[in-house]
Amino acid sequence: MDHGPDDPVRATNLASGHVAGRLTQIGTVHGGVHLHSPPRPVVTLPHRTVSIPQHATALQPRSATDELARILGHGDTAILTSNSAVRAGVISGLGGVGKTQIALAYAEQAWATGMLDLLVWVTASSRDAIVSAYAELATELDGHTDPDPDRGARRLLSWLATAKARWLIVLDDLQQPHDLDGLWPPTMETGRVVVTTRRRDAALRGPCRRQIGIGLFTSREAHNYLRDALADQPLLLDNMTELASSLGYLPLALAQAVAYMIDRDLSCTLFPDTDGLPDQQRATIATTWSLSIEHANQLEPAGLARPMLDVASMLDANGIPTDVFATSAVTGLLATLTEREIDAAEAHDALGCLHRLTLITRSQDSATHAVRVHALVQRATREAMPDAYRTRIAHAAADALLEIWPDIEADPQIGQVLRANTATLAEHSGPHLWTPDAHTVLLRAGKSLGDAGLATKARTYFTQLRSVAEQQLGHSHPSTLTIRHGLARWQGEAGDPATAAAEFHRVLEDRIRVLGPDHPDTLRTRSSLADWRARTGDPAGAAEEYERILDNQLRVLGRDHPDTSTTRNNLAYWRGEVGNPTAAAADFERLFDERLRTLGPDHPKTLRTLNNLAYWLAASGDPAGAAAALDRLADRQDLNGR
Repeated sequence: MDHGPDDPVRATNLASGHVAGRLTQIGTVHGGVHLHSPPRPVVTLPHRTVSIPQHATALQPRSATDELARILGHGDTAILTSNSAVRAGVISGLGGVGKTQIALAYAEQAWATGMLDLLVWVTASSRDAIVSAYAELATELDGHTDPDPDRGARRLLSWLATAKARWLIVLDDLQQPHDLDGLWPPTMETGRVVVTTRRRDAALRGPCRRQIGIGLFTSREAHNYLRDALADQPLLLDNMTELASSLGYLPLALAQAVAYMIDRDLSCTLFPDTDGLPDQQRATIATTWSLSIEHANQLEPAGLARPMLDVASMLDANGIPTDVFATSAVTGLLATLTEREIDAAEAHDALGCLHRLTLITRSQDSATHAVRVHALVQRATREAMPDAYRTRIAHAAADALLEIWPDIEADPQIGQVLRANTATLAEHSGPHLWTPDAHTVLLRAGKSLGDAGLATKARTYFTQLRSVAEQQLGHSHPSTLTIRHGLARWQGEAGDPATAAAEFHRVLEDRIRVLGPDHPDTLRTRSSLADWRARTGDPAGAAEEYERILDNQLRVLGRDHPDTSTTRNNLAYWRGEVGNPTAAAADFERLFDERLRTLGPDHPKTLRTLNNLAYWLAASGDPAGAAAALDRLADRQDLNGR
């Protein structure tokens, strides 16, 4: 059944007797009757994931790559025949020193030997990201899609522990060591792990793990990098020693300086003076950033590169979907700032300007992680924003995420990436997403967790969001009440229906007081309270309450409003549950006709209504009608390849 206005919970299905057609049942079948999607195609080994980043220009050999090869083995030492007891290398160092490139160099060398069957790259910026990547890989390996990502992740770890395949897992940009609790790949002769992180915590050390510290370029590495990067324009190398020193031998700063020099045809001598800078990476990045972004912003289409980088600086450094930058939210922002019409093609070209100056990197292999920005570049960009301007950028980024967020997250990776971007945006925005109300993207991220089967995490998310809302807006602000409504829902879905019902009752009292009894949000909370009332043992009382709610919604919202439709669904279901299956079947038949008209034949709610209709037809003694409904449902599933 539809769970209030919030989203659906399927009814239990029952069919009796012999039903001819695509569904054949003998006697009685109890439990959910679902038309499962066919298994996903299984990848063929050897296999490498598409999320592997690109090599940097003029990549320099680093001693850390050789050390990884020595302790883990690859090439002539044969990665999985090494006698070393070390199975995991942890690369630690400050931002911008090249940790990812070192891990990438080792991984590519190991792959090139032909001694790997599976190469996996995981963006490990959060536990959610790790779990989602593990679950997706498990599906690629065995073809089974699990609605519970945590269970999918455990399935991958079991596969790694038992497979004869030789594998390498790279966990890039680990932010919190405890995010790997219970998620470390197993210690196996057939497997290796590489972790990159800024952290040096004791938790990252342990049996069969070796920590490798990474620092700045040596002067020799920096000079070699400049020679290689400027090999086609050797005249620009004049005074390179002083340039490398002034930029602190930081690889990221040198890369940005080279891109700027090539684009402006400037030699190292003519590169702007950086004397007097404090000896900090942030100041070094700020210097090279300011020069690069100023130039990128002058490239055609002029004036777009800076605001595009401003938006990117508020989102996840490890991957921003390209579609974010083509949304009406972002192009509208660009149009306002430049006072001219901007289309998606121009926005795409502006990303090209940023890529040209190495301010971002773009991947053609992954739509969900297509744009990456180094965290230091992001920080320097944010720190240059005036407060009022940051509010505008934060709202544009939030609107863009909402714009591309699918109603149905068919690909779990999309949901995880959007949640990661929302979390980063919330962290960098502070109060800016709470003016004048809580931005809807904050609630959408919590709902996404629940929709992904992570009800307990959704409950935790909304608990934390409620605390922030009460601090920013107050206990009875309409946005706070919406967040409290969401918390009540996920308290129930996480296994505490009594607490959910009690919280819905408190929210209802506050919404009646603040919004009035006929406000759509008030009616929505009444509907949810009725649902949890039924789930806690009073279905008859719930059915009566749904009748009263439906009368109010028909008067206030109209027959075709989604909330009215949801209430009709729930009323039909509970009428059946209290002993009137014939009325339930009739209600679902009318609702199906209306959803067919308003939503179309392939909308999930239309198909779900058809499924519920089949159940209640069977329960009311019409197995032939139930079979016809299920056969029709199967036809729609087959037509859409589900």
